[in-house]
Amino acid sequence: MMSLKQIADELQRRLTNIFRRDEKGRRPVFGSQEKMQTDPHFKDHILFYEYFDGESGRGLGASHQTGWSGLVANMIAEMHEEAGQADGRTEVPPAQPEEAHVTTGTV
Repeated sequence: MMSLKQIADELQRRLTNIFRRDEKGRRPVFGSQEKMQTDPHFKDHILFYEYFDGESGRGLGASHQTGWSGLVANMIAEMHEEAGQADGRTEVPPAQPEEAHVTTGTV
């Protein structure tokens, strides 16, 4: 049986993985939108959709308003901070250039 903390951590991992690049460098949230997957002007600008495909993670619905899915940005920041604390650092290192830019709006 999982503890409530373990359940919360697993949900956080699953939600944030929708926005992370996979081993092929593709983000599930962008589905088959090649421009969003490959264009250097778009691929690192994350949109927080209204809801997501349960099988693929592809973003669906409105992307022009930040609703509940915008909370994932907070989860990513918290995970980044926790990783810094686990390494014994007193400051969280700056984001690396390859990390996503969190934005809201349509393309």
